[in-house]
Amino acid sequence: MAKTAPKGKPAKLTRAEKKQARAEKRQSRRETWRNVRQAFALTRRNDKRLIPYLVIAGVLTAAVVYLAWFFITGSPFLGIPAAIILALPVMLIIFTRRAQSTMYAQAQDQPGSAAWVLQNQVRGDWRTTPAVAGNAHLDAVHRIVGRPGVVLVGEGAPHRVRGLIAQEKKKIARVAGDTPIYDVIVGTEGDAVPLRRLNSYLAKLPRNLSKPEVATLEKRLAALSTARVPLPQGPMPQGAKLRNVQRTVRRRS
Repeated sequence: MAKTAPKGKPAKLTRAEKKQARAEKRQSRRETWRNVRQAFALTRRNDKRLIPYLVIAGVLTAAVVYLAWFFITGSPFLGIPAAIILALPVMLIIFTRRAQSTMYAQAQDQPGSAAWVLQNQVRGDWRTTPAVAGNAHLDAVHRIVGRPGVVLVGEGAPHRVRGLIAQEKKKIARVAGDTPIYDVIVGTEGDAVPLRRLNSYLAKLPRNLSKPEVATLEKRLAALSTARVPLPQGPMPQGAKLRNVQRTVRRRS
């Protein structure tokens, strides 16, 4: 009869399970480094200041740390490891911010970019339903539900998107009752919110609902999501894929 592990203690892994766990960790590390290399290559190709900024930040940080360590210890050698160890995180932070800025710059004004950000980049407990309304020009309205209430995020030409948002607001108001309904247009014209600031805009909205109320509201709004407009998958659709999507939207509109 097989022995069972005592309650409260995790069961010991077999040799095969340990080997499988190590293999999964190695694969995860490979994928992480592969993603970092791809992000670095893309950012370097589109951001000519990346390398100079990284070099300047690394050298300045290392110099400050080395001098501080030298004055404290008096040793000309002990400060070298500390300078390198502390310079690397600073360079990583700068790289991350430059890469993020490059990503948003590439995605700005591309059809589907706002939906991609809402589904992949927005922090917090938000329930996203992309493309609840749209037209043949690939203007679209996305709905997200969270503690502030309902937020309609429009992308496309502002003079067309405002009409789509107004129609969607009427539909939601019949179901949501007194729930606050906010709206924002993503873009660079007029009072539109740039794509890179969409996360900040959502974070500043007041919390009006409890978590159970959010779940209940989402269920009530689910019936409005039966007919959704197809949009490109990802923030930067190009070429033939975009033309195919446009034809699909026109057939369904």
